[in-house]
Amino acid sequence: MSLAPRLDLRQSQSLVMTPQLRQAIKLLQSSNLEVTAFVEEELERNPLLERDERAPPGPDSGHRVDTSPVVAEGADSHAAAVSDTLPSEAAGPLDAEWDNVYDAGGGYESPYGRGGRADFDENLAGIDDLAAAARSLREHLGEQVRIAFHNPRERLIAAQLLALVDPAGRLAVEDGQIAAALGCKEAEVANVRGRMQRFDPVGMFCRNLAECLAVQLAERNRLDPAMQALLDHLDLMARRDRVALMSVCGVDAEDLAEMMAELRRLDPKPGASFDAAPAPALVPDVLMRRAPDGGWLLELNPETLPRVLVNRGFHARCQVGARNKEEKAFLAERLQSANWLLKSLEQRANTILKVASEIVRRQDGFFRHGVEYLRPLILRDVAEEVQMHESTVSRVTANKYIATPRGTFELKYFFTTAIAGTMGGESHSAEAVRHRIRAMIEAEDPEAVLSDDAIVERLRQEGVDIARRTVAKYREALRIPSSVQRKREKAVPA
Repeated sequence: MSLAPRLDLRQSQSLVMTPQLRQAIKLLQSSNLEVTAFVEEELERNPLLERDERAPPGPDSGHRVDTSPVVAEGADSHAAAVSDTLPSEAAGPLDAEWDNVYDAGGGYESPYGRGGRADFDENLAGIDDLAAAARSLREHLGEQVRIAFHNPRERLIAAQLLALVDPAGRLAVEDGQIAAALGCKEAEVANVRGRMQRFDPVGMFCRNLAECLAVQLAERNRLDPAMQALLDHLDLMARRDRVALMSVCGVDAEDLAEMMAELRRLDPKPGASFDAAPAPALVPDVLMRRAPDGGWLLELNPETLPRVLVNRGFHARCQVGARNKEEKAFLAERLQSANWLLKSLEQRANTILKVASEIVRRQDGFFRHGVEYLRPLILRDVAEEVQMHESTVSRVTANKYIATPRGTFELKYFFTTAIAGTMGGESHSAEAVRHRIRAMIEAEDPEAVLSDDAIVERLRQEGVDIARRTVAKYREALRIPSSVQRKREKAVPA
């Protein structure tokens, strides 16, 4: 064997993750709102990019799931808009004299137009249309402290309690600790805290749930010995042990049902409704509606879809005026970045529509008849049909929502595992089986509560081959108690 050095020529292939490729992958797995934020940054960074101010496509320009052609509406109005001929005199003669026409508006006309603004914005909303800023929980309680307490010593204790209360309205610190910190008597803290518990909302500054509910019941003059006994045994209520509750409270089934219903009408966290931020609106990325021929029509949401253009005229003028190689290299790099961004956005839109169309085609029964007809679906099924990799389909369906006639769903909702059918029959979607389990339990006879084994037997009669532990797992995921707890609850009439 020779040990002399030598030169070999080898040819191999490797995938290099360029910045442009990473950008395209990032855009693909981002929602429309995230893509809009990214495009806004690019508009500030790249002088060759500009917003597309043209009107978005019409409502009938979406992507159809089937192959039938789409007849665009509004073609006549578009032809009239681009026509060189003048409109007919139906709207009024062209030689009409308007000098003697009474103007109902009257009044002074500013140089910027009647009732307008210097920027010609037609927003005529008055100050009465502006919503007042919501007060925080501490502001709301602080105003009541200033009204209820005039003694500086009591105000100091109330301010300390107000600083220690949590957003839900609980006060976890004992009265003795607060008294030791302020150098006052524990009875003074208890007195101030008792008065503040009647503030609006009632039930604040309590240490636990039972005390919070007791204060609200006392405010309604409903805290009798039976109700107090019920509050002392909330653990039995959580276990739905109504027989034990009737024995503890000394009431019959009808009175116990009324007491439990009254407790459910109370607010266990009276302070949570003040500082809670409003839930963000869910903006769908894909819009779906029924086509006139019975099919489905899909389109990307134009309200969130960024639309940009490359200003090639500006690039040509700048290139002519470039003084050195650095400026020309900068313009070339910006033009390449802008072109790549437009290509990435176009490819992203086509990929999302292609994947969403395949999902809608496979889950057509769900959209027409309900969740019982949801079919099992995995990423590989869609990837093979649209000729993409599974990772690409996974990125497309991540953080994407589709607005359908049955509601707004995440695209990943339609990917469910398959449960085999009995005797080699057709497999069933796990989500459809969960829905069937819920329907069985809701329709069960109170005298014959279904156990997990009974549910398994019924599902197998319907052609679903499922194990008992799987039924128990689905039931717990649906937050449905066991058959023992349901039987105990339904043994006493509500």
